[in-house]
Amino acid sequence: MRNLTFLTRLKPFVAGALSLMLLTFAAKSFANNDLPDLGTAAVNTFSLEKEMVYGDAYMRIIRSSAPMLNDPVLSQYLTELGNKLVAHATGVKTPFYFFLLQNDEINAFAFFGGHVAVHTGLFLNADNESELASVLGHEITHVTQRHLARSLEAQQKSNPATIAGLLGAILLTIAVPQAGMAALATTQAIATQSKINYTRLHEKEADRIGMQILVDAGFDPNAAADFFGKLATRYRFTTTPPQMLLTHPLPESRITEARNRAEQYPKRYIPDNLNFQLAKARIQVRFSSYSDEAVLSMFDRQLNKQTYSFKEAALYGKALALFRLKKFDESEKIVDELLKIDDNNLFYIDTKADLLTERKDYAKAIAMLEAQRKMKPTSQVINANLANIYLEADQAPKAIPLLEDMIFLDKQNQLPYQLLSAVYKKTGNQALEYFSTAELMALGANYKGAIDQLNFAYRASESNPLQLARIEARIRQFKMADKEMEALK
Repeated sequence: MRNLTFLTRLKPFVAGALSLMLLTFAAKSFANNDLPDLGTAAVNTFSLEKEMVYGDAYMRIIRSSAPMLNDPVLSQYLTELGNKLVAHATGVKTPFYFFLLQNDEINAFAFFGGHVAVHTGLFLNADNESELASVLGHEITHVTQRHLARSLEAQQKSNPATIAGLLGAILLTIAVPQAGMAALATTQAIATQSKINYTRLHEKEADRIGMQILVDAGFDPNAAADFFGKLATRYRFTTTPPQMLLTHPLPESRITEARNRAEQYPKRYIPDNLNFQLAKARIQVRFSSYSDEAVLSMFDRQLNKQTYSFKEAALYGKALALFRLKKFDESEKIVDELLKIDDNNLFYIDTKADLLTERKDYAKAIAMLEAQRKMKPTSQVINANLANIYLEADQAPKAIPLLEDMIFLDKQNQLPYQLLSAVYKKTGNQALEYFSTAELMALGANYKGAIDQLNFAYRASESNPLQLARIEARIRQFKMADKEMEALK
C-alpha cells in the first residue's frame, strides 16, 4: 500500500513540553502520598487500572509527536509475531499493542498498558527473526512483570517529589531516551547504588523470563546472546551508544549469563522466517535513511553474489526499490514471479496492488484483493488496500464497511480513520467526514480539535436524530477526556 502511511515527525519543542507535562502530572498524581493501596506486592503504588489510563494517554501523545508508522504490512507482521510470543507468556494482565517507530536507532521499549514500540532500526540490525523475537520477549516481560510499577513501589518511602520525578522521567525516557536519562539523573531515583541494582534486577528478570518465552514460542535461545554480543562489539568503544543501551545496560556478565542460560536448552535447528526478511527488506527500501539507488545496488549485489538469507527477500527488496524509482514494469515482472511461488504472501500482494493501482487497473486489483479477502477477512493488509483502491476507483462507498471492520478490530489504528475521512469527503457526507476526522484527532490527544470537528459534524447533520445523539455523546466523552488530559499539563 502506497502514499497512505501515517507518519508524523518529532518536533524539537515536543520533548520539552512532554517533559514538563509528564513531570507535572506525576507531581499532581502523587502529591501528599496519594498512592493507591491494593495490598499486593509490586502494585501498591500503581494499580492495573491506572497503568491502563497512563498507557492510553501516553500512546495518544506518541501518536501526535513521534515518527509512528501505520504501514499495514509491517504492522500485521509485527503484531502476529508479538502475539505469538505473548501466547507463551505467563502473568498477562493487559492486552498487548505492538507498533513501529521510524528511527534507524536500535531500540525497543515497553510501557504501561501493554504497549510495545519497536524502532525500524531494530529490523535493520537483526540478522534473523529469532533475534528480533528475543528483544520482543524481553519487552513483553517488562510488561508482564510490571517493572515500571515495581520501580515506583520501590520509591514509596521517598518523598512525593522523588516519586513524581521518577514517574515523569521513566515516561519521558520512553519517548526521548537522552532527555529521560538526563531527567533521571536530576532525581534521587538513581542517586544510590541500591536503586541502580534494582533496575539491573529488572533486566535480569526480563532476560531470564524473556528467554523462556522465546524458547516456548519456538525460537532460538541463542538469539538473545548473539544479539547482545553483536551490540557489545559494535558499540564497545563508542561515546554515543544506541538508545537501547541507554535504557538497557549491557555489561559483559549479562551476555555471559545469556549464553549460559541458552546452553541449558536442547540444541535444535531453528530456520529463519522469510517474512522477517521481507519485512526487513521493506524497511530498508521504504523506511530507512538509504537512498533508492543505494538499496537497489545492495539487493543487486546480494543476488549476484548469492549472499542473501532468502532469494525471495532480495528479489522483493529489488522490486520495491525499482517501484520507488518508477521502473514499474521491471518491478512488476519480479513481483509476478514471486506470486507464482507464493500467491498468498501479503508482502507480494500489497506490492502487486500498488503496481495495479499505479497503472489504474482497478478491476484486476479489486478482483485479486476480493479473492484474498474471502480467505483472510480480518487482514488489515487486504482490507486497507481494497478500501484504498475503491477510493481511487471512484467506488468510495464500498470502502466504508471494510474500514469499519478495521476500526472494530483495532480502535487504536489511525489509518482506517484517515481513509474513512477521505471516503466521506469524496461521497459528500460532510457530517461523517468531520466525525471521522474527530476520531483521528482524538487518537492523537487533540481533544479540543476533535470537539471542534464534532461541532461541525453536528451542524452538518441537520435533522438526523440518531446521528445527532451519537455526536452529542461523543462530545461529552471528549470533553471529559480533555479535562483528564489537561491534568497532564
